[in-house]
Amino acid sequence: MSKDVLELPLDVTATRPILEHIANKWTVLILSVLCTQPARFNDLKRRLDGITHKALSEALKRLERNGLVSRKVLPTQPIGVEYTITALGCSLREPFAALYNWSLANGSAMERAQRAYDTSRRDERLEEEI
Repeated sequence: MSKDVLELPLDVTATRPILEHIANKWTVLILSVLCTQPARFNDLKRRLDGITHKALSEALKRLERNGLVSRKVLPTQPIGVEYTITALGCSLREPFAALYNWSLANGSAMERAQRAYDTSRRDERLEEEI
């Protein structure tokens, strides 16, 4: 096998549950925001355009349970909660940065591929109707 090809053992049983927790869009985005500084719930919600209250709440609970985020109750009136990325969560910074950079570099290529695919599928359906 070529040295340019990354060889990885495929242990789906061991990796699937972990990847399901860290590879969803909200986890990546929440941890990316928290990598820069701790944030309160509403600040996260504002910065993560499109996330619902329920989705953010569930994601933060999941991240806290998995040891990627810590939650601190603030002695304010009304009581506030601040979320901070943990050392374990910070260890995802480099892989997430690589994914982010890849998406910036390749997003337009994916969009072109999607349009080409959609066009060819539409043409196939039209031919079937004729």
